Amino acid sequence: MKNYYPEGELFLSPDNQNCIKSIFTLQEAMLQRKILEARVLLCDNDHNLHVDLPCANVKGIIYREDGAIGIAEGTTKDIALITKVNKPVCFIVKQIQKDENGSYTAVLSRRAVQEECIENYISELTLGDVIPAKVTHLEQFGAFVDIGCGIPSLIPIDAISISRISHPSDRFQPGQSIFVVIKDISDGKVWLSHKELLGTWEENAERFHYGETVSGIIRSVEDYGIFVELAPNLAGLAEPKEGVTVGQHASVYIKALIPEKMKVKLIIVDVFSGTHIHRPPEYFITEGHISHWRYSSELSSKIIESRFSL
Repeated sequence: MKNYYPEGELFLSPDNQNCIKSIFTLQEAMLQRKILEARVLLCDNDHNLHVDLPCANVKGIIYREDGAIGIAEGTTKDIALITKVNKPVCFIVKQIQKDENGSYTAVLSRRAVQEECIENYISELTLGDVIPAKVTHLEQFGAFVDIGCGIPSLIPIDAISISRISHPSDRFQPGQSIFVVIKDISDGKVWLSHKELLGTWEENAERFHYGETVSGIIRSVEDYGIFVELAPNLAGLAEPKEGVTVGQHASVYIKALIPEKMKVKLIIVDVFSGTHIHRPPEYFITEGHISHWRYSSELSSKIIESRFSL
């Protein structure tokens, strides 16, 4: 059974590197219809992708119509091809042509891999399935990710974490490997969520204790207090303090943890500006299926939950 990974996951694997190293291994991969990856060197004026194959006298090309699903039909814009330059892309070898000088051109298809991925993998996904993904680019409204073979999907900004952020770049960076959960499937598109994988209130609160001074990030400054993120799915409220701005780092004293109100009371000890370091998310769930997820504490009357059903 084939596995369908986000683009770039296969590129450095020994098996992939062996398959693209010579004309003979490329021919064998073509007969097996094997999914391979290589780096795009150039997108020409006709939007054909020229692919770097480390074989003597072999050029690789993905013609425009084979560059992605929807290009030939006009439902996918050519920018989807242009942005692949200098990045690994997946493909199968359609044919290998030899010219009069003894040089070879490997004609490749990325579209064929995407069609196969949809038929054999994505069409089998159900709401609540947890799958790997890779961040491709970020917009104000959410994070676009590759859920397999370059097929895009979106995590809306409010589904990234419980702790609110001003921009997806507060949480992710392009190229980052993450996990996501299938939130909706409609009109041939897959919609994703992420916050359910980052732990409940209780799971996050168990990592902190009264009397500790810990690090945090200022996420919101209000008249009545300052919200400080302790973890992506846990924030606390500190008393107002002058000179504090969103995005600053902080050291905070934990004054109280109140499960029945899902509150963490904090005192800001110090704040400072610094470069944000992207650390891999600490996931509580990385595989399997979720039917129902409740963020709320068992002692709280306020219900925050997600249900994954048709």
